[in-house]
Amino acid sequence: MAGPVVGLWLFDEARGAQDVVAGLLPWLETFCDPVRPAGDGHADFWIADARPLGLKQADVDGTGCFTLGADEQIPADDEDYAAFSRPPTHGIALFAGSSGRPNHRTLGHLALTLARRLDAPIDFDGMLFEGPSPFPGTLREVSYDTGDGERSVRHVGDAEFLAAWLRHPGFHLVK
Repeated sequence: MAGPVVGLWLFDEARGAQDVVAGLLPWLETFCDPVRPAGDGHADFWIADARPLGLKQADVDGTGCFTLGADEQIPADDEDYAAFSRPPTHGIALFAGSSGRPNHRTLGHLALTLARRLDAPIDFDGMLFEGPSPFPGTLREVSYDTGDGERSVRHVGDAEFLAAWLRHPGFHLVK
């Protein structure tokens, strides 16, 4: 994928990530056209009506395909979840097929809507900025093994943080 990506952490041990994705498809079909499920548990979709995301139609002009799917890397043994009361049991990922401001903003609003719907923290798949967050809500760092013996960190935040970050003129996601 060429655009930004975010993840949502799930804590429901009874339902797997692929079940959650399958359960979201009817909801996506209410404002996306087409929604194309793939055999691998992912679905590609194009937003036809921006209103359910709190956006104007002009806000999604120029966006392309988005993808929703199970994140098979969550939870990971090499990640430090100490900043949270418990580690996630599953994850889902959202991808924008293209970059550019409309795709970042639309993906941000899609992640916010799903985070509220699923009561899920948002994994930003990288660092949004340096230093403490100047925004309301919760933003924490999760360290992980980079595979070359080093460790890096990424941000994970709640819906309140993402809502405030979306209102900031410098809003962006990690690509």
